[in-house]
Amino acid sequence: MPGKPLDRLRARCHGWSMVSEDDVRSACLALPGTSERLSWNRPAWFARTLFARMWDDTVLTVKTTERAALLAMQPGVFLLHPHHEKYESLVLVRLGRVEHDQLVELIGESYRIADETPSRR
Repeated sequence: MPGKPLDRLRARCHGWSMVSEDDVRSACLALPGTSERLSWNRPAWFARTLFARMWDDTVLTVKTTERAALLAMQPGVFLLHPHHEKYESLVLVRLGRVEHDQLVELIGESYRIADETPSRR
């Protein structure tokens, strides 16, 4: 399971289920028309456009219409990098702190948002 041993220990102590990159991959590839390829040398998933990308080994980037609420309600799960501040729909998700069901819901929302975005091709 990816993640640092201390992250896994914290997850067990707090009752979190440690979500992995493999869980992200499975959830993304289950969506119709999804392909996986590298973006900035990190695994990323595309339908019409990019809808999810691993920011690092334990953090995922997704699109959402609820960024402010997610950041306010679960600051331990969601965060922003200065790079993402100018993109209102992007949020980072700490895989070691998100529940699997919530991750699947976030990926589904990101997929729908990306599907509504005109492709650059």
